[in-house]
Amino acid sequence: MYFDDLPVGYTFETGTRQIPLQDMIAFARQYDPQPFHLSEEAAKDTIYGGLISSGFQTLIVGFLLTLDADIWNEASLGSPGIDNLRWLKPVRPGDTLQVKAEVTGSEPSKSRPGIGRTHMRYDTYNQNGEKVMTYTTTHILRRRAE
Repeated sequence: MYFDDLPVGYTFETGTRQIPLQDMIAFARQYDPQPFHLSEEAAKDTIYGGLISSGFQTLIVGFLLTLDADIWNEASLGSPGIDNLRWLKPVRPGDTLQVKAEVTGSEPSKSRPGIGRTHMRYDTYNQNGEKVMTYTTTHILRRRAE
C-alpha cells in the first residue's frame, strides 16, 4: 500500500510471534545485558519477580510483525523516528505478541509531490490481550503514480 491508500482511521492487525526463553536471553546477552533479562535467579529478586524481555527486543519483535504484515513496505522511504515509546507491562519468556496499528495523521509533502507522511500509533499486546507497549511514528511513504 502507498501513502494514498492509508487514510486517517485506517487500522490493521499483525500476525503473532512468540518470544522463547532462549531468544530472550540471547538478545539480552548481546544488546541489553542487565540481570533481569539474563538470569531467572537474579530476576526473581527484582521488582519484576522474574525474567523479562528487553524492551528493545519487544520493540524489534513488534516492528518485525509490522513488516511481516506488509502494509506499507513497498512504499516505505524510512522514518524520522519514534515518539511516545512506552513499555507498559513486562514481556515474559514464552509470551506471544501481536501489534494493532492505526493511522492517526496524514499529510502529503508540499515540496516533494511523490511522497507523504503517515503518522501511526502502534500498540503491542500479549497473548492475554494486555497492552505491553505503545509508540507512535511517522512513515515517509511513496505516493501512487498518477
